[in-house]
Amino acid sequence: MTRHESRELAFILIFEKSFQEDVTIIELIESALELELFPANAFAENLARKAYDNLEEIDRLIDENLVRWSAKRISRASRAVLRLSVCELLFSTDLPVGVIINEAVEIAKKYATKEDASYINGVLATVAKKLDR
Repeated sequence: MTRHESRELAFILIFEKSFQEDVTIIELIESALELELFPANAFAENLARKAYDNLEEIDRLIDENLVRWSAKRISRASRAVLRLSVCELLFSTDLPVGVIINEAVEIAKKYATKEDASYINGVLATVAKKLDR
């Protein structure tokens, strides 16, 4: 499985978690594996877990960098893409910023809208600048 496919799996976990607030990310992963809805993938699982372990900081960075949008106006899919990508910006310092942003845009094009993808691109570029990446 490619890294892009693994990121998509992490996105799906993060997206699904937004509908199941009373379930931990670990419980969600275990359930998905048990029901064979999700192939075992350590990279995706670790990324989703890291995003939820640091959700407060990630959401703060997202919310601080929204331009002309409130957090309530962002779709769940876009929020999940942003959470995934900001997590990588924070903790995957060996990855180039351009790769992280490009991956986010591609996932957004597939699961959100083209306009969402463009907006996500801008938010992530701003976050990356503030993180001095």
